[in-house]
Parts: sequence; structure tokens; C-alpha cells
Amino acid sequence: MTVTLSDTARQYIALFEDETEAVARDCLVFDDRVVILVAAGQMGQAIGPRGQHVHAVEEKIGRSVELVEDADTTEAFVESMLAPAAVRHVTISEQDDRVAYVEVENADRGVAIGKEGRNIETARTLAERHHGVDDIQLT
Repeated sequence: MTVTLSDTARQYIALFEDETEAVARDCLVFDDRVVILVAAGQMGQAIGPRGQHVHAVEEKIGRSVELVEDADTTEAFVESMLAPAAVRHVTISEQDDRVAYVEVENADRGVAIGKEGRNIETARTLAERHHGVDDIQLT
């Protein structure tokens, strides 16, 4: 799938990759934060010792930076997007639309949804952009 990035998102990806030496697959820019999709297996490199790399990026762009890790399968991708919520199972339905049904521990539903729904909305956006998922539903 083709992902179109704004000039600002491209600049943030370049800065992130220079600072962390990790590969960024995507970047979502919000008013108060930036969400960067990190290549699978590179989360440790992106964070750095004691969070040094990600903190350096935050200082340079003047916003909070949230990192999420890419995955090979749609199910693993959706689970990664909702971390640190405890996901029991992800089922992909392809009847009319492509929907990911996610079984989440009751205690972690709030974590999966996030303040004002921002975690689930970020997950929906990235899942649509990278795996063609039309919606994510918590069960």
C-alpha cells in the first residue's frame, strides 16, 4: 500500500532516523504529539539506553513522540498498535469490510482505547494505511 506523507512527517522521519539509526515506516503528526511506526525488531534501537534516543527526538521537534512497532502479519500489527494493552486474540473478518476484532482483557480496555479514544484511532489509521483494515473493534 502506498502511504502519502506530509512534508512535516517526512522531516520528522529523517530526524528520527538520523538520531536513532532505526528505520521509521510511517509518521502521524498531531497537534500535541507525533506517532512513529518503527520497523519490526528495531524498537530497542529507537528508544535507546534509558530512552535517550526518543528523548533527543522529542527535544528537537518540541512534541511528545510515541513509538509503535511494525509487524509482519495483520494480527500481530493490530496487537502491536494497542500495546501495552493485554490483547488475548485478534480475528480479521473480510465479509463486507476488512475488520479486526480484538479481544482485550477487561482491565486493559481503557489502555487500548486511550484518553479521548486517541490510541484506538491511531491504531485504526495505521492499520488502514499498512494492512488495509477498515476498522478495529474491541470485544
